[in-house]
Amino acid sequence: MEIATHFTAEARLDSPHIRRAFGALRTGIRVYGALGAAALLLLIVLSSSGVRVNTFMWVRAVLLPVVAVLIYRLAVAASRGSRRAFERVSALTLIMPIAIIGVDLVPGICPWWYAGMQVVCLLPVVRLAFVTRSPALRSAFPQAR
Repeated sequence: MEIATHFTAEARLDSPHIRRAFGALRTGIRVYGALGAAALLLLIVLSSSGVRVNTFMWVRAVLLPVVAVLIYRLAVAASRGSRRAFERVSALTLIMPIAIIGVDLVPGICPWWYAGMQVVCLLPVVRLAFVTRSPALRSAFPQAR
């Protein structure tokens, strides 16, 4: 019985729709990471040209690309069948945009241009929240009873 269940899970993950959805997930995370790295480079350039940059902005600019690497690793583990990794990716893609935008809206934390830059970087993550909730990926990890 256990062998048949394992085989069924592998067969589900090998479906073209599921492979395509995981491919979109990995690509979206790469785009998010690239935008985060570009935002960090922009922050370096602006700060070296005299624009005032606070500690919060530096920490955020460094952490978000690092988080992209971690999420990517979780997505790869999920594509190999890890339900726990999939659940974490799904939760992170939902929580991150809300938390980051919410913090950026606190008056005095960061200038408008930085908050705007963060929103642009998070657009792929918003899309990923929908991808992780797509019928293809939900069928790859059906609810446990």
